[in-house]
Amino acid sequence: MLPERIFSSFQTASQGLSVQREKIAAATNNIANAGTSAPEGSAQVFRPQSVQTDTGNRQDFQRVLLDSISTLKRSRPEHLSPGVSSGNQGMTRSNLGPSATIVEADNFRHEFDPNHPDADENGMVRYPDVDLIREMTQLVSANRLYEANLSAIEAEKQIIKRSLEL
Repeated sequence: MLPERIFSSFQTASQGLSVQREKIAAATNNIANAGTSAPEGSAQVFRPQSVQTDTGNRQDFQRVLLDSISTLKRSRPEHLSPGVSSGNQGMTRSNLGPSATIVEADNFRHEFDPNHPDADENGMVRYPDVDLIREMTQLVSANRLYEANLSAIEAEKQIIKRSLEL
């Protein structure tokens, strides 16, 4: 039980790193393919990607928290409110962090260029509808959050290191 508590912050931070890595990958793919085109009906067309995150279930977090509190040793019984119990000893902490899902959108913009090889009969060329400013903002934000998760891991490492020195 103790190693699981020690490493739970590492698990949560690693899930945060994974989500930010997915966001960085989606933003860079969108930026790299913003100018690509494909003929109408082609399977080779790039679809803009976005990342949807899910922070998990609040009830699962509450159950794990109550389980953690109820297993602490107390010098006095009134340290925990009466009637608080946890019936979820099998719940793991590893599924409490964020998760990410990559979603592709069929958003396209059409530009008139009759000389382009991918132009349709009306001279319109289909490009992925990518907002470069939004993608760059997503990239910078995900990079900062990635760094924050790395800082959390480093701080936890220092805490464990100092506690072992005592």
